[in-house]
Amino acid sequence: MIDFNNLKTAFSDKSDADLNRAYLLFKSMSNRFVSKILIGLVQFSLKLHLPIKSIIKATVYKHFCGGETIEKSQTTIDKLWQSRIGTILDFSAERKESANDFNKALEQTLTSIEKAAVSDSIPFSVFKPTGLCKFSILEKINNNNPLSADEEIEKKEYEARVDAICKLAFDKNVAVFIDAEESWIQDAIDSIAEQMMEKYNHKKALIYNTIQLYRKDRIAYFNSLLKRAENNYFIGIKLVRGAYHEQEIARARANNYACPVHTVKVNTDTDYNAALELCIKNIKRVAVCAGTHNEESTQLLTKLLEEYNLNKNDERIYFSQLLGMSDHISYNLSAANYNVSKYVPYGPVRDVLPYLIRRAEENTSITGQMGRELSNIIAEKQRRKNA
Repeated sequence: MIDFNNLKTAFSDKSDADLNRAYLLFKSMSNRFVSKILIGLVQFSLKLHLPIKSIIKATVYKHFCGGETIEKSQTTIDKLWQSRIGTILDFSAERKESANDFNKALEQTLTSIEKAAVSDSIPFSVFKPTGLCKFSILEKINNNNPLSADEEIEKKEYEARVDAICKLAFDKNVAVFIDAEESWIQDAIDSIAEQMMEKYNHKKALIYNTIQLYRKDRIAYFNSLLKRAENNYFIGIKLVRGAYHEQEIARARANNYACPVHTVKVNTDTDYNAALELCIKNIKRVAVCAGTHNEESTQLLTKLLEEYNLNKNDERIYFSQLLGMSDHISYNLSAANYNVSKYVPYGPVRDVLPYLIRRAEENTSITGQMGRELSNIIAEKQRRKNA
C-alpha cells in the first residue's frame, strides 16, 4: 500500500512561496461563485485585449503549465525529473480552425517527439485531434456525413498530419498519446487511432488511444478492440475518467438522446477499475497509462502489479497526473519506484486558456478534487510551521 498522506514527500520540491500561491489559487477555485466570476472576468478581459496576461501567467498558468514554449518548460521538466517523474509535453491548442494553426500544432508535436527521443525525462508525447483538424469535419466523419470537395482535402491533410506524428514516433521509438475528446467526434478519433496502432504497433505499443471511462460504452469498446487487435498488433491505452462531463449531459438533454456518460460517479469508478484489470489481464498485448487522480484506482493498480508478479517499473505500465494536481499521488508513487509522469501543458496563454478554464470548471466543488488539494496544502503548511 502506498502512503498518500506522506506530505513531506508530496511537496518535497515546493517552496513556501509555491505553497502560498497554490493555497490562494485552490481557495479561490473551491468557491463555485468566486470561480465563475473569475473565469468570466478572464474571458471578458482577454476578448477586450486588457493587460491581464501577466496576472494569469503569475498565478493559474504558473501552477498548471510548463511555459510558453518547450524551451521555457525545461525548468519544470528538470524539477519533476529530480523526483524521477517524467514529463508529457502537451501543446494545449484545441478547437482551432486554420491550416496555419493545425500545422503549428503538428510542428510542436513533432518537436516534442524529437526531444523525447533524447530525453529520459520525457516518456511520452501527446496530441489532440482538434488541434489538427476542424471540429466540424471530425463531426461529419464521425456521423458518416458527406464531405464537400474542400472538406475531403482537409480530411486528407488531417490524416497526413496524424500519420506524420505516428511515423516519427515509430522511427524514434517514442510512445504517443492520441487524446480523447467529445463523444460526438470520438468514433472518428477511435477509427484513426486504431489505424495507426495497426500500422505502427507491430513490435510494441507506441501509439496509444485514450478511453474515457465516464462513458457507458467504453468497457464494451475496449473488449471489442482487444478482439480486433488479437494477433495483429499491440494496444496502447491511456485510461482517464473524462473531461467533458457536464457538456455531455447538457448536449444529450438538449438534443433528446440517451446520455452517453454515467451520471452516478461510482459507475465511472467501477468501469475505470474494470478497465485497469482488463489491461493487466492482457498485459502481454497491452501497454497502459493510468491517468487518474483517484487514490483507490491508483492503489488497485499497484495491487494488480503485485498479483500478476509484474515489476513496479515495468515499461508497459505508467501512472499519470496533471501538473499542479495530486502531487500526493505522483511523488509518493515515484518514491516507491513506480513509473510516474505528469501532463505538462505548454503554449501561449491565450491558446492554453481553454485548458485552464476546464481545470477551474471541473474542480469548483470543495467536496471534490479541490477539497483534497486544499486540505493537503493546509496540512503541509502546518507541518512546516511545526517542524
